[in-house]
Order: sequence, then structure tokens, then C-alpha cells
Amino acid sequence: MYDKARCMRPGVSVLLLALLLLGGCRDAGEGDYLNVSGKIFVFNYRIAEATYLLTLAKLRPLPDGSMLEATFENPAGGDPMVVRQKMWPTMEKITVESPPVKCVKANREYEVSMRLEDANGKLLQTIKRKMISDTDQSVMPDKPLVVGPFYDPNPDKDSAGNSSVACPI
Repeated sequence: MYDKARCMRPGVSVLLLALLLLGGCRDAGEGDYLNVSGKIFVFNYRIAEATYLLTLAKLRPLPDGSMLEATFENPAGGDPMVVRQKMWPTMEKITVESPPVKCVKANREYEVSMRLEDANGKLLQTIKRKMISDTDQSVMPDKPLVVGPFYDPNPDKDSAGNSSVACPI
């Protein structure tokens, strides 16, 4: 006996699958391109450096030639630090790291702002975040504990002392 409902199930399944796939590929051209998925201060005791580190997740395709400009508050005072990097369309996870910083204080807010621009410099998105460290940079050594590509002990005997960099309060 012919069961019309049973014969149509595969066709309906294929149609639903096609609609789901098309819906997932659709870019309405609205909303944010990037989202902050992680942010942290990285204290590398071996080389006596601290940096800001942010991870961004791509929410939708980026236009070719996009640039991301990140501005980091300078914990030591003075001008903020600016990093510019090209965004590649195939990037899914994006990391943004500051140059080395000095004078990071625990439990103090530091401002970070990012601007995503297209190839012509048109602003696509801005992101602003505050970052707080749970560690004070005064625990870092003045000089690297190790040197060279093989992490040889630093021959400078004064490298074991804690940071004596003059920092604003």
C-alpha cells in the first residue's frame, strides 16, 4: 500500500536542512562584528614583563582589509599605548596584546578601547572595556630571571630584586 506521508518525509527533511543551512550563512549586515570573549593581564615573571591580553570572537564576517586599533591606558601614566593590526576574513579568534607595561596596580581599573575600521577607514564598531588586575606588578623582578632562547639564568646577580620602577600612586 502507498503511504504518501511516509514518502514525503525525506523531502521535508532535506528542505528543513537546506533552510537551516541558508539561515546560518545569512549576514543581515547589522550588529557587531566582534565580541570580547576574554581579557587578562599577563605577568611573565621569567622575562619580567606584563601585558594586557584580550581575546575577541568574530560574530559575523569581517570586510576585506579591516583594521583593529586597540588603545590601552598606560598604567605608568603618560600617553596611552596604541596597537593596530590587520583583520583577516578567515580569523575566528582574535588576540590583541599590548606592548609591555609597567606599574600595574591590583584592584585598579584600566581602560581599553578598540576601533574596527574597514579598508577605507570607515568606523564599523567600537568596543570599550575596563580591566582589573588581581596582582600588583611590584611582585615582578626588575630584570628578567632568564635570558636567551633557552631560558638560561640571567648572569646579572641583581635580577632577583623586586621592581623598583617609580610608579604614580
